[in-house]
Amino acid sequence: MNVFQPEVLGLIIAMCAAGAIAGITAGLFGIGGGFVVVPALLAVFPLFSDAGSQLIYVAIGTSLASIIVSSARSVQAHRARGAVDFAVLRDWSVWLILGVCVGLLVASVTDGRRLFLVFAVGVLAYSIYFLFPGFFQRTVPTLTMPKGFARAGLASTLGGFSALLGIGGGTVTVITMVMCNRPVHQAVATAAGVGFIIALPGTIGFLVLGLGVEGLPFGSVGYINIPALLAISAVSIVTAPVGVRWAHSLNETRLKRLFGCYLVFVAATMFYKSLTI
Repeated sequence: MNVFQPEVLGLIIAMCAAGAIAGITAGLFGIGGGFVVVPALLAVFPLFSDAGSQLIYVAIGTSLASIIVSSARSVQAHRARGAVDFAVLRDWSVWLILGVCVGLLVASVTDGRRLFLVFAVGVLAYSIYFLFPGFFQRTVPTLTMPKGFARAGLASTLGGFSALLGIGGGTVTVITMVMCNRPVHQAVATAAGVGFIIALPGTIGFLVLGLGVEGLPFGSVGYINIPALLAISAVSIVTAPVGVRWAHSLNETRLKRLFGCYLVFVAATMFYKSLTI
């Protein structure tokens, strides 16, 4: 395939744009960018493949792989400001990885149509946080970070659900930490680290699940599309620090509501695809 063909150039440009937005959202909201990357991939991949419902697996797998890069870059930038709570990352890591493994097991026995529906429902649920951020900023003075069974249940569920959606789980992490009276900047910074912990085993899992599957988009290894991953990652490395700066300076509530409207649109599109694919 000639890289200078208009279709290929279009793919590269689209993926670079998705990577730019993914990097910014990783730094700004502490999310891995999957809500941007997955819809972008699903819009472009049909031009290069007849894989049909299998494309959702490639989109999710590639999104998780890109989150490894964008989250790591975001954590690095936040760490320079002393905002990352590494104790939370240490205490949650085992349960997050366990949840990812369960999510991968579910993905392996779920067909593409149902996975589209799962993604649509998940995106719609997450949009509530972005549309009504003020509700989640209310804190209980005595509320502290979950421990014991509560921590295990929350982190495991978060890991599994995130693996199925191709996201970093940052939104739930931010909500939890803010409602437990942690500074929002610390919550966003730590959420980026959670994204990395979820994305690494998730990426390996989707790569293995897709080995031997035929008809996938050009450049796919398992359910990971390498050209898209490289384009998204290269740009997100540059833009993640921009999101970090914005997180410390812009009107976050207004930005969240705009992003929430976008998520509602994405959810509606995925519902439609789940019915027509």
